[in-house]
Amino acid sequence: MSTLVFVESGEGKVRKTSLEAVSYAAALGAPVTAIGMGTISKEELGKLGKYGASKVLHAGDGRLNQEVIQAYAGVLVQAMNDEGADVLVLANSSLGTPVAARVAARIDASLATNVVSLPDTSSGFVVKRSIYSGKAFALVELTHAKKILAIRKNAAEARETGAPVEVIPYDPSISDDDFKTKITGTEKATGEVLLPEAEIIVSGGRGMKGPEHWTMLEDLAAALGAATGCSKPVSDMGWRPHHEHVGQTGVKVSPQLYIAVGISGAIQHLAGVNTSKYIVVINKDPEAPFFKAADYGIAGDAFEVVPRLTEAIKAAKE
Repeated sequence: MSTLVFVESGEGKVRKTSLEAVSYAAALGAPVTAIGMGTISKEELGKLGKYGASKVLHAGDGRLNQEVIQAYAGVLVQAMNDEGADVLVLANSSLGTPVAARVAARIDASLATNVVSLPDTSSGFVVKRSIYSGKAFALVELTHAKKILAIRKNAAEARETGAPVEVIPYDPSISDDDFKTKITGTEKATGEVLLPEAEIIVSGGRGMKGPEHWTMLEDLAAALGAATGCSKPVSDMGWRPHHEHVGQTGVKVSPQLYIAVGISGAIQHLAGVNTSKYIVVINKDPEAPFFKAADYGIAGDAFEVVPRLTEAIKAAKE
């Protein structure tokens, strides 16, 4: 068995979720080939060797800078054939998941998304995946010769176990038909730390009483090196931009730490955050539903608790 890993990048950097995918693939025990697409430096791609890749390919065709799903799928199908790979590993993301589905359809592969652990190969090839917005798990047997695994964020640790490797140029045959879909524009979220990549998130709800009070949360986020998020009502009222909306109908997140301030804990919001490793809730209502899902909770006035918490964090860093 050999494994191919699709590597996503942004702003010239390999995404953390792809580093996790490479580490996960390495743990499968077979040789790992990673492939990056578009404009990204050899030095950056070469770092994938530190996470377990024994070989790194770079499809540098400029057209691949646009995240056209059909084109990415076509390149991956060719790379799997050329490398003799029978397993494709990639991040379970807004790009990775639809790409995985197209590759699976083209090569008649078994596909599992939201994978949270290594497969059990003692009897077949069984993977554990998160279902129902993280409320349950399913054990799924993949029976086809080709298998595709989309790994949920933070399900695998990005561990440095090796050294950088040489990056090999890769020139697949890309059909013009794969670019019939044109991306005419993109609107990117801004901020020092973006929600999909954040290890820590500080999120606020209607309990913040207005947009003028958000500086308090931004100060806490800055002290923690965190991203900022919000509940749906907050974005609907225009207090915060929509790209900060966390929840089932917004951005689904899986940080190491999620701090919810002034958020009651509606089921739609919980569905978007319940795969966080730790959840801390700050709310003056001790009956707020969010406390039932929290690992730690503070029943108190956020306008008193948050500034004191921020100062304590700053003091601990001195």
